[in-house]
Amino acid sequence: MIRLLLLLALTFGLASSASADDIAATGRGVVRVVTIAVVDDQVVGFGHGSGFAVAPNRIVTNAHVVDLAERYPDNVVVGIVPTEGTKSYQGKVIAYDSQRDLALIEFTGARLPPSALYTGPMNEGDAVVSLGFPGNVDLATARSAADYIRPMTPVRSEGVLSGRRVLSDIEVLLHTASIARGNSGGPLLDRCGRVIGVNSAITRGEDGDSTFGFAIADTELAGFLRDSKQPYASIGTGCTSIEDRLRQDSDADARATADAASARRDAAAQDALAREGAVEKARTEAARTRENVMAIAGLLLVAGALVIGSAGLLESRGQRRQAIWAVSVGGVAVLVAIIVFVLRPSGEVEVPLSALPKSRLATPDAALGKLMCTLIPERSRITISSSEDVPIEWGAKGCMNGKTQYVGARNLGGGGRFDRVLVPDAEQTVSVLSFDPATRIYSNTRYLMSAAGMAAARTTRGVVPNVCGMDDTALAKLTSQQAAIRAVLPPLPNEKLVYSCKSAR
Repeated sequence: MIRLLLLLALTFGLASSASADDIAATGRGVVRVVTIAVVDDQVVGFGHGSGFAVAPNRIVTNAHVVDLAERYPDNVVVGIVPTEGTKSYQGKVIAYDSQRDLALIEFTGARLPPSALYTGPMNEGDAVVSLGFPGNVDLATARSAADYIRPMTPVRSEGVLSGRRVLSDIEVLLHTASIARGNSGGPLLDRCGRVIGVNSAITRGEDGDSTFGFAIADTELAGFLRDSKQPYASIGTGCTSIEDRLRQDSDADARATADAASARRDAAAQDALAREGAVEKARTEAARTRENVMAIAGLLLVAGALVIGSAGLLESRGQRRQAIWAVSVGGVAVLVAIIVFVLRPSGEVEVPLSALPKSRLATPDAALGKLMCTLIPERSRITISSSEDVPIEWGAKGCMNGKTQYVGARNLGGGGRFDRVLVPDAEQTVSVLSFDPATRIYSNTRYLMSAAGMAAARTTRGVVPNVCGMDDTALAKLTSQQAAIRAVLPPLPNEKLVYSCKSAR
C-alpha cells in the first residue's frame, strides 16, 4: 500500500532551495529517478537512483537504474523528482546503453537548468564532488515512503580523483567522494560544478579496506550523448575561483579604463592642435585679405590723385570738358578708395564649425553601430555558458540592439559604462550586462539562481517596457529598479564573461 502511494504521489512534493555556489548551481538540475513496477494494479517493485539534466527536459542516469523500465515499459513507471518546486514528473526512457551503463530520460511539465560537461584535463588528486540521493541517507531520514518523491536538495560529498581505469572496455573514474546505493546516475563534478563523470558503483570495504567510487568517465558520457543525438554544453577551460577572476578582471578593467582615458587625452590634445592650426590658418588668410584690400584702396587713392592732377594740366591747355571728366573720375576713384579702406576686413577671426577638423573624441552617448564581441578568456570565468562571439548593436544614449535601454553608470555615480540587469521568465539566471563605449568592453555577469531567489528577483523586477529612448522619469524609474534587483542577488556571481568588441563592418 505504501508503494502504491508512491505511484499516486508523483505529482506532489515540497519546495527546497539551494545556495548560490557552483555546486549548488549544478544541483538545481540534479534529480531523483524513481522506478515503480506495477502488475495488475499492484506495485511489485520499487527502485530509485539519481540523475542530472543535460537539456531542460532530458535527464542522464545509469542504465541499471531504469533497467526494469527498459525491459518492461508497459509495467514500469519512471518518475523524475527535481530538487526544487512542488511536483514530480513522469519520464520515458529514450536512449539506453547497457555497456556504458547510461540512459537518457525525457519528461515534460518543467524545465531544469542543464549541467555542462568539463572536457579539460583532470589530474589525480584534484578535488571532486558527488551529488545525488544515497539510499542510506534516505533510510535514516525518510519519515514515510512519500519522502522519496518529495523534492529536496541532493546530498553533497567531497573527495579526490584517484585515477582512471578501464572496466569491460569502458573508461571509468576512480574517486574517494562518498557515495552509496541511490547515488547511481548522479553527477561527479569538478570544484566548479562541471560534470566529469556519472557515478555508477562502489567498492566494498572489507577488513578495513578503503571504499572507492566508480564513475562513468566524461569521454564515455560524451560518446553516449553523441550516439543519442542529444546536444550538450561542454567547457574546456580550467577552474578558477570567482573571487580571483573578479579581482583579475577589476585590475584589467582599471588598466583598460586608464588606457582609454590616456587615448582620450591624446585625442583631445590632437583636437586642440588641429583647432589651433585651423584658427592660425584662418588668421593668416584674414591678414592676407586685409593687406590686399588696403593695397587696392591705396592704388585707387593714388590713381584718383593722378587723374585729378591731370585735370589741371588739361584745364591749362584749354581742354575744359576733358578736365571735368578727369576730376569726376579721379573723385570717384578717391571716394571708392576711402570706402574700400573703411570697409577693410578686421583682424578678428571667426572660424565656422563646419570648417573645423572633425573631433577624434567619441561622446559616451554616441552610437557605435554593429559590433562583434570576442571573449577574453583570461578575464572570464565560465562554468556552463558558450564562449562563442556575440554580435551587438550599440545605439545612441545607451540603446542596445535597438530595443533594450541600458542605464549609464553616471546615473549611479560612476563613469561612462552602461548597465542593464536582465531577469528572464524562461531561465533561472539573472544577468548583469555592461558595456563601456570608451573601451568597447562588453561583459555578462551571470547569477545561477535558486527557484526561491529567482522568484524574488522577478517580483522585484516588476514590469518595465523593453524600449529605448526613455524620458528622464522613466530612466530614473529603471535606475531604481536595477538597484533593487542587485540588492536581492547573491554576494558573488557564478560566471563572468568579458568580451572585446570591434566594428562588424
